[in-house]
Amino acid sequence: MSLPYRLSPNRIIIAAALFLVATANLTFFRAVLALYPVADNMGFVVSIAILLTACLTLLMSAFSLVLPWRWTVSLFLLTAAGTSYFSDQFGTVIDLDMIRNVYETDAAESIDLFSSGLLFRVFFLGVAPVVLLWWLPTPATVFVREKVFHALTGLLAVGVMAICVFGFSSQYASFFREHKTVRYYISPAYPIYSAMQFAASFAPTSAPLPFMGLDAMANILETEDAHAELVILVVGETARADHFSLNGYQRNTNPRLSVEANLISFSNIHSCGTSTAISVPCMFSYSAHDGFDVKSARNTENGLDLLQKAGVNVLWRDNNSDSKGVADRVPFENFRSAALNPACDEECRDIGMLDGLQAYIDGKSGDILIVLHQMGSHGPAYHRRYPAEFEKFTPACQSNELADCTQDEIINAYDNTILYTDYFLSQVIALLKANSPKYEAAMFYVSDHGESLGESGIYLHGMPYSFAPEAQTHVPVIAWIGPSSDIDYAQSLALRDQANSHDVVFDTLLAVFEVTTELLPAAEVKLVVLEDEEDEKNHNVAR
Repeated sequence: MSLPYRLSPNRIIIAAALFLVATANLTFFRAVLALYPVADNMGFVVSIAILLTACLTLLMSAFSLVLPWRWTVSLFLLTAAGTSYFSDQFGTVIDLDMIRNVYETDAAESIDLFSSGLLFRVFFLGVAPVVLLWWLPTPATVFVREKVFHALTGLLAVGVMAICVFGFSSQYASFFREHKTVRYYISPAYPIYSAMQFAASFAPTSAPLPFMGLDAMANILETEDAHAELVILVVGETARADHFSLNGYQRNTNPRLSVEANLISFSNIHSCGTSTAISVPCMFSYSAHDGFDVKSARNTENGLDLLQKAGVNVLWRDNNSDSKGVADRVPFENFRSAALNPACDEECRDIGMLDGLQAYIDGKSGDILIVLHQMGSHGPAYHRRYPAEFEKFTPACQSNELADCTQDEIINAYDNTILYTDYFLSQVIALLKANSPKYEAAMFYVSDHGESLGESGIYLHGMPYSFAPEAQTHVPVIAWIGPSSDIDYAQSLALRDQANSHDVVFDTLLAVFEVTTELLPAAEVKLVVLEDEEDEKNHNVAR
């Protein structure tokens, strides 16, 4: 069978733009209609649809000046099919940080995101249209003539865009100025733009950045019977502060921690980012949140490097994807495999990271810092993050396809992950108690970021920080202070409601281990206060 006439490449590009507006931008138009109800803004909403069609036509025409047009349209169709699924199902914004997070995740985490809904969307709205695109016959054209027509089509699209904007200039002035966040949902334009930004970050520069070392010096123990420090820092995953009963949550998600003495839950701490790829390097970096840059952090020593140089025994155990570069220069052990983790069933459990830790402690002399990086509450397969005996809140969602579950079922499954983290932290504290008073023991727990559970139609995490919901940035931070520790519990407790951020992690670690550095200005705020704080004013331990 043959078509009665052959479609030109430019007509196919326009048709593809219309198809993308209709199928890949549902979240974008939901956001537009929430701001501009169609009953009162019919003309403006229609103009936005026309403007978006013209914009996608312009982009595909411009790409086709460099790439073969079929490759360009295929790229747009396949990208839109995949990214729009996550926007529609979870409210996800596919920006630079989200692409970096996907790039740095591992296969096990990625599998949780695959579902029948994603495969259905990619096949019917991506693969099938691309197959049709390559099957359609088109008239043969001279190369230069084809490129000229692409340029003319792009110019026509610019003209249409201008007519739309001038026709509703007052409303567009408000839309562009006040509602920038809505434009992040335009698919596949914004995901492709973000991917190009990410690719550009790998481009070699004329002058590669030199690796930056930081100086550190340990405070010498003054008496023979002075105790060495033993600190376990638990880096949590995807835990939000308002689902910890320690912070007032109505459910008892912290039954074990709530009965621990000398425990402080800091209720007003916000994360450095909304993804692991940003938050974890940031909390160990000397750069504060406002000045943090991933590329620079990878090229600079961090808090763990400083502690190790000062003579602290540092160990990183990981049951997550990896350390995001933080532990590249310190001993690292991967507990995502049964080769090291004895607590593996359908997946390797966080509790397995405690295996052999006592032997490690017994084999070391001097100060010790152990970092345990949890799998924690990572979604969307919350039901896989805890053993069956911790399914207290029911019915719990048993699918990674969150659309198959009610919001209550999703929250139940998520709260069960918090219950398991409560158990894990209680076992960490038990280990530290067993090593007191030989060591000045303490535990710190800091989640990397929070999680949206369906509020305002948003799920998971990774939203741009500038407009991320509180659920993704307000994180639980907990300190347990051993009886032999030189941390002043009463003074530290007074800081529990003070507003702060991940920036305090770097400061606190150096302060607790009494490590100083002349490179950085003096600290203003730490999580805890040392008993001899007045004698420690010369310690230069922060940014």
